Amino acid sequence: MKSHDELKKRNQIAELGGGKIRIDKQHSQGKLTARERINLILDENSFNETDKFITHKSSNFGLEKKVYLGDGVVTGWGEIENKKIFIFAQDFTVFGGSLASQHAKKIVKIMERAAETGCPIIGLNDSGGARIQEGIESLAGYADIFYRNTLYSGVVPQISLILGPCAGGAVYSPAITDFIIMVNKKSHMFITGPDVIKAVTREEVNKEDLGGALTHSTKSGVADLVANDEQEALNLCRKLLSYIPENNRKKAKKITTSDPLDRKNINLTTIVPDDNKKPYDMKDVIKSVADENIFFEIKEDFAKNILTGFIRLNGESIGVVGNQPKFLAGCLDIDSSTKAARFVRFCDAFNIPILTFVDVPGFLPGVRQEHNGIIRHGAKLLYAYSEATVPKITVITRKAYGGAYDVMSSKHIGADFNFAWPSSEIAVMGAEGAVNIIFRKDIIESENPEKLREELTRDYKTKFSGPWEAASLGFIDAVIEPQNTRKILCNSFEVLENKVVEPMFKKHGNLPL
Repeated sequence: MKSHDELKKRNQIAELGGGKIRIDKQHSQGKLTARERINLILDENSFNETDKFITHKSSNFGLEKKVYLGDGVVTGWGEIENKKIFIFAQDFTVFGGSLASQHAKKIVKIMERAAETGCPIIGLNDSGGARIQEGIESLAGYADIFYRNTLYSGVVPQISLILGPCAGGAVYSPAITDFIIMVNKKSHMFITGPDVIKAVTREEVNKEDLGGALTHSTKSGVADLVANDEQEALNLCRKLLSYIPENNRKKAKKITTSDPLDRKNINLTTIVPDDNKKPYDMKDVIKSVADENIFFEIKEDFAKNILTGFIRLNGESIGVVGNQPKFLAGCLDIDSSTKAARFVRFCDAFNIPILTFVDVPGFLPGVRQEHNGIIRHGAKLLYAYSEATVPKITVITRKAYGGAYDVMSSKHIGADFNFAWPSSEIAVMGAEGAVNIIFRKDIIESENPEKLREELTRDYKTKFSGPWEAASLGFIDAVIEPQNTRKILCNSFEVLENKVVEPMFKKHGNLPL
């Protein structure tokens, strides 16, 4: 009987974390505790905790007098929509959630179990960083986690939620994971804080501008999803998991939909303006073909000239990439290339078919783009598409010019089916630019340069700018009516369902990082 009482007592102590005062402080800041977060994100009563009674073994700087059961992190497994999940949640009420040797060992242990059993890993990060009192043991603990993040990348999905501070070495584990979710005004990520930056570079910046959710979702591209509060962040994670499989040997679960496979979208017949310089919203195209018109967008506010996210087609999870004519005319640039490349590689790693919508006039011109490496970064997207072996379907809605045509999942780099709308323009460049180069001398010497330019431009468009030349060469599998796009996509992905590509033997390629 005494043993049962002792267990009950220790459970109560462990579940109190750093104590009621610190829990109240956590709540006063609009933050939940580690266990509250776990209970909200997992299915009810599904959590199984591990290493609940682990404690640190350090006696440096009086730490032997400050011992907490669990050592500042809650670990275990549970379920989300009946899908097995391994999870850890740092407890800011204990040593500020700081990472030390035993704390790290708990995280490493559940990561190893997740990889062995083929289950996703969710990390709920809320930590002041390394526990300085433990010195290099804390750094070793971080490295142990980073190593496993890398080993299991592409094996099981890894999702990081930043629910408080995440600074210094702590940021590298989330950076290696597949997706990062942050909370506006509550989450912060940076290598060095405002005080250090001021001391070293004399720049003055607050932590929100330096590493808040808004900064990382609009400028750096570190954050994939941003929530207004913790509950929304946890819900976003659950929703994200619904589109992805448990591991790299499985496919995402197919769900039942009442949306007819052959539903026509008459709105798509007029969505592309007659004036090819006018913008339209590619999101409208994506939503029109998607089941229930739902598009779950990733990195919505970063590199807005390209769209990435998930839809369902006839219940199947599909990764979508699309040029966005509303921003920078849909040009590819450094940020958009990197954003799309990483998303394509994730989809390929986890057997999620890829759908690409193309309306791209080329790569963004400019000295800054060239000097900052548009060649290198653009090559990442080219590499990602070329390397991907999942089913790949491309729809050209309007412009597909130059090298950007090649890069955006063209037939030449391995797309399975390439379709084009009648409004598409597939060419080396726009008609006006091409005419000015090819017939420069004739135009200059003409008695009526403008009239000749117009005639030549019209002739060039007729010969080269439509989809017909590409279709005659087999680079386009079919020119389709826009309103039939959904039906054609659903049927095409279905026929590709059992696609198998045997890769060449190699250790790994050399991605142009």
